[in-house]
Amino acid sequence: MSARQRPVRRIVIVGGGSAGWMTAAALGRALSGQAHSVTLVESEAIGTVGVGEATVPPIHEFNRYLRIDQAEFLRATHGTIKLGIQFAGWGGEGHRYFHPFGYLGIEMSGIHFHHYWLRHLAAGGDADHAPYNLETMAARAGRFAPATRHGPVHHAVHFDAAAYARFLRAYAEDKGVVRIEGKVADVRLDPDDGFITGLAMDDGRAIEGDLFVDCSGFRGLLIEAALQTGYTEWSHWLPCDSAVAMPCEGGGDPAPFTRSTAREAGWQWRIPLQHRDGNGYVYSSAHLGHDEAEALLRARLPGAPLADANRLRFTAGHRKAIWNRNCVAIGLAGGFLEPLESTSIHLIQTTIIRLLALLPRDAIDPNVVARFNRDALHEYEVIRDFVIAHYALAGRDDTPFWRDVAAAGMPDSLAERIEAFRVTGNILFEPGDLFGPTNWYAVLTGQGIRPQSWHPIADGLSADELASRLATLRGRVAEQLAELPPHVEFLRSLAV
Repeated sequence: MSARQRPVRRIVIVGGGSAGWMTAAALGRALSGQAHSVTLVESEAIGTVGVGEATVPPIHEFNRYLRIDQAEFLRATHGTIKLGIQFAGWGGEGHRYFHPFGYLGIEMSGIHFHHYWLRHLAAGGDADHAPYNLETMAARAGRFAPATRHGPVHHAVHFDAAAYARFLRAYAEDKGVVRIEGKVADVRLDPDDGFITGLAMDDGRAIEGDLFVDCSGFRGLLIEAALQTGYTEWSHWLPCDSAVAMPCEGGGDPAPFTRSTAREAGWQWRIPLQHRDGNGYVYSSAHLGHDEAEALLRARLPGAPLADANRLRFTAGHRKAIWNRNCVAIGLAGGFLEPLESTSIHLIQTTIIRLLALLPRDAIDPNVVARFNRDALHEYEVIRDFVIAHYALAGRDDTPFWRDVAAAGMPDSLAERIEAFRVTGNILFEPGDLFGPTNWYAVLTGQGIRPQSWHPIADGLSADELASRLATLRGRVAEQLAELPPHVEFLRSLAV
């Protein structure tokens, strides 16, 4: 594909929801006052998935880019704080561990803290590493504040996805984004190069554009139905292909973390909001019927249901190109990784930021498109491996689902990472990866991996010096924890 020498001034987004309105808000902010138009086309009759309610810490970077105040954001979206994820039952009945945000200990002599911790364990030390991570201790105690005197409390948020889309719609329209209500009847392509030239609406209107953003969800109205981009699926390693979601009344004060509980054919989430709890069962339809999954979810709700069940079908994977010709797929139109580590909204965010960084002006250059796709697909693969690790290392074989998961194996890239950790204690990651040493350490050890060794530099401290430093770190975390008010008090402080 050669560069298409045509100015990019008219940007058309197809689909609303979190993906569409996040894209519209970011483009509106970036292009405000310039000779560009940003149009979003959506239909109230189609609706959106609207169940994504948990995030990861970089959501704050996106909100800061939009200059959105956190208190205003949490009020508008009924948001609560997320300090990490509690995993229950993934290693068998009664098994539990916590995947926190933030950092485990501190780097010493240029190596990560967990190497010193592995040496400590080998000497018979206490196996609970929670006292060295503020976020874990705050989650246990139900406490939160954005920061202490020693620094920030690393966190993400839970929010109502529909409320978030409404909030961003108001923001985007204030920046000049134009919303058009209606259904797309046809996508028009240039007969010479296959680029999208415009949309034909079902009421006869025509909407022309230079760059199109597909936020139409799983169906991929532009990227797949029109451009036939193709899809790379990972269902062999991630067999869950269905979910049923249902909100319910909250059960007491909202906890500042997400819960993920392994079930007979997948896992169940519980996400506390200010006004309700979000719940869902992610499962394999080859191992569990849809009606049975809904019945099991209903039976396990912590409170009375507040709405009918929302059923979803999906295939883990991604489009073979996220940017094809003059179309960029964002959100579910681009790909899907089940919400085990709350990465869906993050992938929306990073695709938007990548698009802003490479936004064409006078031409869509194939070299830019190739770089965009290379980075986007690599990100999917890295997050894929992190999600698969939970399944590949799950310590249960009590149902056909879990036995099939155990037999599925894992990608070579993940196997290499796990083996390196098992043998040397090293965590292989790249700067810029979403999940770093603390994240990998929490999940790999939480799922039962015990490294055989540690970095040689960790042997440089005497036993007394190591004990002294560990005591200092525990004391510092305890001091920070004492500064934090109850999570519910923080939420009350948001009220205007």
